[in-house]
Amino acid sequence: MAPKGKVGTKGKKQIYEENEATLKFYTRVILGANAIYAAVNLLIFYSSSTIWTWLLLLFAQAVYIGSYRSMSAMAKPVFAEDGSLLDGGIDLNMEQGMAEHLKDVILLTAIVQVLSTISSYFWYLWLLAPARALHLLWVNFLGPWFMAESPSAPEEVNEKKQRRQERRQMKRF
Repeated sequence: MAPKGKVGTKGKKQIYEENEATLKFYTRVILGANAIYAAVNLLIFYSSSTIWTWLLLLFAQAVYIGSYRSMSAMAKPVFAEDGSLLDGGIDLNMEQGMAEHLKDVILLTAIVQVLSTISSYFWYLWLLAPARALHLLWVNFLGPWFMAESPSAPEEVNEKKQRRQERRQMKRF
């Protein structure tokens, strides 16, 4: 049973601490995925590495850097001159926020990168990101805009009904 009443809000300090923990976790995910990819593709199977191996590694790095820097910019705290916390930044763990999508992109890239040590065809799974973006674009913006009903012309009222309504209006005054 859901608790009754108002949902509790987080304080600045709690948001700051959770953001630090979240950024630390995603740093570890990024470093772990890169370590596995580099160990397998660039050390063990170095002789069979192609230019695509390096280009896909650079692509993954660009995605990681862009997503992580966006998250860290959103979570940037503001401190007063005396060192007290004024603002903990945007809550990275908030549901349906931009940070949630950035975390999904980091996790998708890490999973694809690790799976690509088995086969390079797993990189095609990264096409799920633009597919998800198009889905969100359609559901939230384009679909409602295209499917909105056009403003209909005002219905023509029967003359008899209109006269009756006018008489009722006159009686009220």
